[in-house]
Amino acid sequence: MPVLDIMVFNFFKRATRKITSAAKNIFGFAGNIFHGVPHDFESIEAALYRADFGRETTQRILGAIRQSCKLDRELRGREVGEIAKHVLRAELEGAEGKFVAANFPEVICLVGVNGVGKTTTAAKLAHTFQKEGNGVLLGACDTFRAAANEQISIWARRMEMDIISSQHGADAAAVAYDALSAAVARKKKILLLDTAGRMHTKAQLLDELAKLRRIILKKISEAQLHAWLVVDANNGSNSIAQAKTFNEIFKLDGIIISKMDGTSRGGALVGIYQELKLPIFYVGVGEQLGDLVPFSVEGYTDALFSNG
Repeated sequence: MPVLDIMVFNFFKRATRKITSAAKNIFGFAGNIFHGVPHDFESIEAALYRADFGRETTQRILGAIRQSCKLDRELRGREVGEIAKHVLRAELEGAEGKFVAANFPEVICLVGVNGVGKTTTAAKLAHTFQKEGNGVLLGACDTFRAAANEQISIWARRMEMDIISSQHGADAAAVAYDALSAAVARKKKILLLDTAGRMHTKAQLLDELAKLRRIILKKISEAQLHAWLVVDANNGSNSIAQAKTFNEIFKLDGIIISKMDGTSRGGALVGIYQELKLPIFYVGVGEQLGDLVPFSVEGYTDALFSNG
């Protein structure tokens, strides 16, 4: 296994120790249900639903297990776990997002509804890109939430990173324009824009987001602009309708799953990808700057269904 894959897998293994409550039901699943109880389909089905895998994915996993049990009456827990991993890996084919800063500057705009963790995610992304040797500039375009500027400014100071911001209530598109001008002038490779959380049903707020996109595209090409939807793992399938609306407004090209800790349910990620078919770039597993891991299908499925 390549060194990077080993690092990602080990990160996911460490992350599983931090996940509690509902998520722990599925991460402890292989040892508690699969091992030694291969034919207890009701228990397996219940655990998959608790983990928020959704009906279609759950039924595909159960169907594959049933078929294998017909072929091998002596099927045991470890083999059942391997079947589940195989099914999920097929479900998640093409899900791994790989971002390479090829243009100058690359602009990544984080969008999503209220409370999904965009500002913290922006800081984590900035930290990740900075560690990779990229020059990064933060743009504080959440001028709606009173504490947003202060929050992201604190993160920027901790990272000793440049930030462009304005006062509460300022025009978010104007802040984005100033940040982009600064990124070009300062020769920053990546500009990260933190935007205000907005419900997908509020036309006025979505119009503001569309305006921000138009302003940015006056200075750069579409190839340089990336729109990543930040999705709270706890919301599961509720995020799908939101994503479709944001996609119409901003042309999404990626997803970040936040809050895969606490009471999050590991299976939500599968349903989100199945519906949206957008690459998943990162998964947030904590509140610290280093708690952002590149999404790995192998690491994710191994963490879910490995004994020990």
